[in-house]
This record gives sequence, C-alpha cells and structure tokens, in this order.
Amino acid sequence: MSYKKNSDTEDANDQGTTMRTLHIRIRDKHAKYLRACAYDVNQVWNFCNALSIKVFERERRFMSGYDLQKYTDGASKEGINIHSQTIQAIAAEYAAKRKQFKKVRLAWRKSGGARRSLGWVPFKKSGITYAHGQIRYGKVWLSLRDSYGLNDYDLGPGNISEDSRGRWYINICATPRQKPMHQLSLFNDSTGIDLGLKEFAATSDGAVIEAQRFYRGMEEKLAIAQRANKKDRVKAIHTRIANRRKDFHHKLSTILVTSYGAIFVGNVNASALAKTNQAKSVLDAGWSAFRTMLQYKCDRAGVWFDEVNEAYSTQTCSCCKKRTGPKGLEGLGVREWNCSECQTVHHRDINAGKNILAAGHGRLAGGIPVLTAQAAVLQD
Repeated sequence: MSYKKNSDTEDANDQGTTMRTLHIRIRDKHAKYLRACAYDVNQVWNFCNALSIKVFERERRFMSGYDLQKYTDGASKEGINIHSQTIQAIAAEYAAKRKQFKKVRLAWRKSGGARRSLGWVPFKKSGITYAHGQIRYGKVWLSLRDSYGLNDYDLGPGNISEDSRGRWYINICATPRQKPMHQLSLFNDSTGIDLGLKEFAATSDGAVIEAQRFYRGMEEKLAIAQRANKKDRVKAIHTRIANRRKDFHHKLSTILVTSYGAIFVGNVNASALAKTNQAKSVLDAGWSAFRTMLQYKCDRAGVWFDEVNEAYSTQTCSCCKKRTGPKGLEGLGVREWNCSECQTVHHRDINAGKNILAAGHGRLAGGIPVLTAQAAVLQD
C-alpha cells in the first residue's frame, strides 16, 4: 500500500493524480517569432492597464477580467498576431494581479530599451496542441527539448517565458496519465535527513552527502567578469551555477525517492540563516528548493514526505534520548561526540538524522488511523 501526503506546491485532481508544472526549453530558432508574440502581449497588457485606469477615474470601480475581455474581443483579427485564448488569459491575469497588489495601475510592459520586460506569452489549455515532440501555438509548431516525454501527460494551461539570456521556455501544467505506486514499507524503508553546510545532507542510515559549493567554485570567475563589466558573461556564469545546483538536487532527490517509502526532513530555517554571516553558504546549498523538489517527487511516486521539528536533534543522543551532545556556538565545530550517559559514539549529522527519523515515525503513527487502531487493539 502507498500513502500520499497533500502538497502546497502541487494540486491534485479527483483521482488523486498529482499535477506538475513542467519547464521545457524551446529551441532558439523560434526566438524571433516569440519576441513578436511577446510584443503583442505587451500591447494588450498596456491596453488593459490604460482602460482600467480610465474606468476607475470615471466610475470608481475596478474592471474584472470578464469586463476587460469584452473590450479585447476581435483583437486577434485586427492586427494583434496572438491567439485569442492568449488575449483572454492576459485580461484575466491583469485583473488577478491588480486585485492581488491592490493597485489602480500596474507597471507598464516595455518592449524595448534597457528596461525591456522579459518576454511572456500566456495561453489556455485550448490554445495549444501537442504532437510528435512539438507544441503548436497559433500557426507555428515550436520544437522543444522535451526531456519529460509530454506524450505521457495531459496538458493544461501555462505560459511561454524568456530568461535574462534571451532563451525561451514553455511552463505548462501537466498531469501524468499513469501514477507510479511505491511498494516500499513506510517504517522499514524510511529515512531521516539532516541538512547542513559542511555536509549537504546526512541520512539516518549513515549516508553522508558532501556539500558541492557551486557558487564558491565559480566565485573567482564571476568576480573577474563583474570587474570587466562583461554582463553577458556574468549572466552565463550565474545560469551555470543555478543549473549545476538544480542538477545536483534533481539527481539526489530522485535517488532518495526511489530508495525509501517514507522520507522525513528537518525543518531548518533557511530564510533566517540567510540573514546571518553564513548567508552565502546557505543560499549556495539551496535547502528550500531541494525540499520542494523532494516533496513533489514524493507526492508523484506515492512516498510519504514530512518536515519535522529538528530542534535539539544534534544535542540529543539517538540511543538514550539524553541531551548530552555539543551545545552553543563553541560546539558547532564538533563533528563526533561521546554520550556521557550511554557512552555511544555519534557522528553529529547522522545522529541528527536518526532523531529526525524517530520524530517522523511518531508523527506518522499518529497520522494514520489504521495504525492507530491496530495499536489500540494490541494494547487491549
């Protein structure tokens, strides 16, 4: 039997199938066409912005997305060369953003100059067609670097976006047609993971994953490019750092998800540590992105995932539960220690992983009614 924990980062349909957002590179030969589409998107957005401002000044009311769509009907036949579904999506997105930020006027989208807005082309489900590794948008078939195999997904709405280097991507909501079921036991095949800086992660069963330090490794080259004012080179280095980090996270999270039936991770506060003198190392590790990635992969594979409170997990002996480990700032450099109560020798991070696993098991047993009922029968 497999168990699935609901995720805040992904939605699920009525059958419990997880919806994912796929990020796929579009081949560069379509850049000119997509830039032209983005220009028309900016015109529609700015029209909605100007119209909304005038209506508010005249009638003191905000226009809804449906109201804006009435004024943009037929625009695709009058020189705006984007899909009619895209025009409707722009109007709906504008109304949603204005409501979110509670502003009468949003920022204008700029199509040129140094402050040019990055390209953005939204679409609805009915605005695209997929076949033979290509997405048809409007009258053009866009070639993709499809590493996901979109043939295995039911595709929904999304958008086409440009990054700072002029590369284009399609971001699309997709639901797997068949959900793989995980057959591993929750208790016998489970692990606790302690995230850190010296070692990126340590598991309760003794595996230690070394921190990669992607930013630190490229820091010198980045500084040289910044001093030389080579903006394109700086963007390329930042992109390479981000891609290497993401690749590491993907490979590690996939190994963990295929190896365990339940995964528990400590809730280390990355945002708080990013405000300390350890900020560069914390941001380089990318704990939050890794946990998010691990969570949606667990949801898709039917693996139980949970974040547990890791308070005192490094100080508490995983054998006798006494708090005899290294404490305070002076204890941060201690990697191994002896428990003064039971004389057990502990690796700092592996011990923390064992305590996180124990906390997760306690939470798991309390969260599954079947297990709780079985425990009550055994007690009787």
